[in-house]
Amino acid sequence: MTSLWNHPDFDDHEVVQFVADEASGLKAIIAIHSTHRGPGAGGMRFWHYPQPDMAVTDALRLSRAMSFKNAMADLPAGGGKAVVLAPADKAKTPAMFAALGRAIERLGGTYVTAEDVGITVADLVAVAEHTRHVSGLPADAGAAGGDPGPHTAYGIFLGVKAAVRRALGKDSLVGVHIAIQGVGSVGGGLARLAAGEGARLSLADLDTSRAAALAAELGGAVVSASEVMAIEADVFSPCALGAVLSEQSIPLLRAPIVAGGANNQLARHEDGDRLLERGILYAPDYVINAGGIINVVLEHFHRATADEVRGRIEAIPDRLDAIWQESERTGRNPADVADAMAKRRIGR
Repeated sequence: MTSLWNHPDFDDHEVVQFVADEASGLKAIIAIHSTHRGPGAGGMRFWHYPQPDMAVTDALRLSRAMSFKNAMADLPAGGGKAVVLAPADKAKTPAMFAALGRAIERLGGTYVTAEDVGITVADLVAVAEHTRHVSGLPADAGAAGGDPGPHTAYGIFLGVKAAVRRALGKDSLVGVHIAIQGVGSVGGGLARLAAGEGARLSLADLDTSRAAALAAELGGAVVSASEVMAIEADVFSPCALGAVLSEQSIPLLRAPIVAGGANNQLARHEDGDRLLERGILYAPDYVINAGGIINVVLEHFHRATADEVRGRIEAIPDRLDAIWQESERTGRNPADVADAMAKRRIGR
């Protein structure tokens, strides 16, 4: 593995901690990108990586994205992420999460964790037995907290509507064709909200039975995960894992809008220019998908109500519009515009 200092995704991260616990078999990485605005906040991911280097890259990229996401959502938090290197069978044990909780507690509050891919609320409860610095826990009625997925989906739904309004001149999703890649908690939530407003859906997931069940429920079509990017649609919505927009895949797109919930959708920095050159309107991922972290941070720091969280999520379209307006004015792609705005907000 290349030296961490020379890693292409190392961006002056404040802390990169490797965690190992022999008794439980835990191997994890906790990365804190910035605490300029407050403690590094971001979920933990439980994923099997064929090579450990891939986990390092994920932790670095995801924690940096959380810095930008929290800054653009005007939250009192910096950016951090925990990545748990799952075994091939993705088996979990309470002992793993106990060890991770102890590691987070040793950081003294500089990192606040929450739910991400592969993690459930029950897993967070296990972590919370060993650290105070965890959010997204079960909540009382009317309070912030719990599964962040529905909050993320709601923000993406509003962002898709804003993109459709800007690129297609339509004020509703009636008849708008949305191709969704990944229909788990976030993509599935987006699908239900969009279908409720009359959108036409094409759904893809590596779990084909999940995609088929949701398509049957909503009257959508099932598309293979390998083909969903290339179908003709009004919106392509990546809601699975990141790095799907690349030099190879962008020429295949047949949708004028890309707006979805996956983190780090651009494989490389220059892919934002490739989208702009094709005339595709791009919703920067960490702006449109901020609903979940808004819920998490407001729960942890402010004990906010569900209504307060919803109101903050409903500001996402205005942030996207500001980015798109600046992009049009300057000729810079929306991802670059958003990055510049976020960097200013974290003092870089």
